[in-house]
Amino acid sequence: MTSPMDFGIPDLTGRTALITGANSGLGRVTARVLAGRGAHVILAVRNRAKGEAAAKTMSGSTEVRDLDLADLSSVRDFAADFTDPVDLLINNAGIMIPPLYRTVDGFESQFGTNHLGHFALTNLLLPQVRERIVTVASIAHRFGTIEFDDLEWTGRSYRPMAAYGQSKLANLLFTSELQRRLSERSSSVIATAAHPGMAATNLFGSSDDNSLDARVSRAFTRVVAQSEQNGARPILCAAVADLPGGSYIGPTGPFEIRGKPGFASRSAKSTDTEVARRLWAVSEELTGVGFPEL
Repeated sequence: MTSPMDFGIPDLTGRTALITGANSGLGRVTARVLAGRGAHVILAVRNRAKGEAAAKTMSGSTEVRDLDLADLSSVRDFAADFTDPVDLLINNAGIMIPPLYRTVDGFESQFGTNHLGHFALTNLLLPQVRERIVTVASIAHRFGTIEFDDLEWTGRSYRPMAAYGQSKLANLLFTSELQRRLSERSSSVIATAAHPGMAATNLFGSSDDNSLDARVSRAFTRVVAQSEQNGARPILCAAVADLPGGSYIGPTGPFEIRGKPGFASRSAKSTDTEVARRLWAVSEELTGVGFPEL
C-alpha cells in the first residue's frame, strides 16, 4: 500500500462528494480541491448565502444545500430530500470552545453539533453512500472523556475545551464503530477519520474576545499553525488515498501540529471498543436514528 504521504488527488469525474460546513475553512478548501478534480460537490451549510458565495469561488460542479447540524429536524429534512448516490461523505462541520449553549434539541452545542448531528446524518444517508465516510476529528480528542453520566454538562461546571475534547473523542469512537459495523456486513464502504493538526481557520480566528489571553492565543496560532490549505491535506488524504477502513490521518510533523499527512496517533480512550459500542447505543437513543439495513 502506498504511504499516505504519497497520495495524489485522482480524477473524480462522475463522483459526488457531500461536505458539511463547506462554506469556510477546511471544508471550503476540501470542496474547492475536489470540485477542481471533477467531483460534483455538494456544500451542506447552515448559512446559504455564505455557501453560495463560497461556491462561486470554485471551478467545476457545485451545489449548495441547507443543513443545520444543531437541529435534528434539519438533518432529517436534508436526508429526506437528498435521494442521489454519494461517493464521499465528509463530516467536516464543527464548532470549537463556545460558551455554554444548547442545540435546538437540548444537547450541549459541541457534542450535539460535532457528534450527534453527524451521527444522524451519516446513518440516514448511509444506504446512498458508495465509497467512503470521512469524519474530521482533532488532536484535542486526547483531552476528552465520554462522560456518560453527564454528556450534556447539566451536573458539573462547563469547561469548553473539555466539552470540545469529548465531542472530538466521540468522532473517533464513532468512526471505529461505524467501520466495525460496515465490515460485519461486508460493505465496500469504508469509514476513515482525519485531523488538520493546528490550522489557522475561522475556528481560531473568529472570536470577539479581545482579552490579553485571547490575543496571545490568536498570535500563537498565527505563528505555529499551518495554513487552511495544508490543514485540509489530511482530510483529502482520508477521502481519496488507498487506505484501510478505520484509518486516522493527520500531519506528521512534531506533535502532529503541522506537516505532510500520514497515519496519526490516537489515545487509548479512542480505541476502546466497549465505549464505542456504548456511545453508539446512546447516540441512537438521543437522535432516534439507528444503523440502517444495507
